[in-house]
Amino acid sequence: MTLVLPLTTREAARHRLGLVTRPALLARGVTDREIAAAVRAGELRQVRRGAYVSAADLAEVERTRRLPGLRALAVSAAVGGGAAPLAAGTAAWVWGLPRSARRHGTVDRVHLVDPAGVGGRGRDWVLHRAALPTDEVTRRGAYLLTTPGRTVVDVARTWREVDAVAAADAALLRGLTTREELVETLERHATVAGTPAVRRVLELADGRAESWLETCGRLAFAAGGLPPFVPQVEIWLDGELLKVVDGWYPEAALAVEFDGRSKYLGPADQRTDVWEEKRIEDLLRSFGIRFVRITYRMLAEEWSRLRARVLRELALPGPRHREFGERARPVGKVRTGTADDGWLWRAQDTLGGPLGPGGTGGAGHF
Repeated sequence: MTLVLPLTTREAARHRLGLVTRPALLARGVTDREIAAAVRAGELRQVRRGAYVSAADLAEVERTRRLPGLRALAVSAAVGGGAAPLAAGTAAWVWGLPRSARRHGTVDRVHLVDPAGVGGRGRDWVLHRAALPTDEVTRRGAYLLTTPGRTVVDVARTWREVDAVAAADAALLRGLTTREELVETLERHATVAGTPAVRRVLELADGRAESWLETCGRLAFAAGGLPPFVPQVEIWLDGELLKVVDGWYPEAALAVEFDGRSKYLGPADQRTDVWEEKRIEDLLRSFGIRFVRITYRMLAEEWSRLRARVLRELALPGPRHREFGERARPVGKVRTGTADDGWLWRAQDTLGGPLGPGGTGGAGHF
């Protein structure tokens, strides 16, 4: 027999990626026998013990890459009773801060913080005992979590330097925090282990890089002894903004572009964008601008060859007469609109199914 959730439970699940818990179900009159039957029938899927989601909602969560958020909500309900804020890497995911997919290890545990408790850990969670002023806690949708500034400071203590700097860059670029707030947050917790690492991260953060790879490239150029490029520079021609380049060497009129694989493996509309980008670059080349395109593999495995090429390009002068204009973008100016990073419930979200009695699909009607 198909399990139909009470309306109040269905509405709550709609705002939590379809998640329902055993206590919430029991409180609304659903029995353990009904829950077990729904699990056996494949109508309910267990996220962790005592936490469930419909098969349809789980498929949508996986399709939209929100599984870390679903796990975080399930752990938060079970471990902290929903009162312990998400922290560290888990909070970074909620804020949409980048981290390399090439790091080692299994699926990250869910991190929470409780200033009054003793801490602890389980198979899929870590509860940190740490000072947490009330102004370093906030909400984003269904998530209770540390503020962006506190989150960046926390991950900078333990993450690889490139990942931590990329997270700081992204938070600054999107206006989630400011350099002043980061410094103030660090000073509040200056006696915590890892403070020297955080200071180095804040010194290296720029706030203009638009991707993890751009941050990685900037740090690699500095470590390899190459001159620093100016990040995020607008190229204008006849009063029209033609292109924003990832990096720019003014004297040589040399543009540096960092390419991720997804740019070339996306759907048809993304491939069209690539062709348009090529057309614009060909036009700019006709005015004397040169381009160096860089992939992660070139940084990681072909560094000597890449470094030599950049130095050769920099040895060549740019055009004496320039018909194009160049303008560096300030920190906090995002090239395109920033969305919710795929985690937040939206009005048109299929998660949770339609509202109202008798709604079908998702968590509304199993």
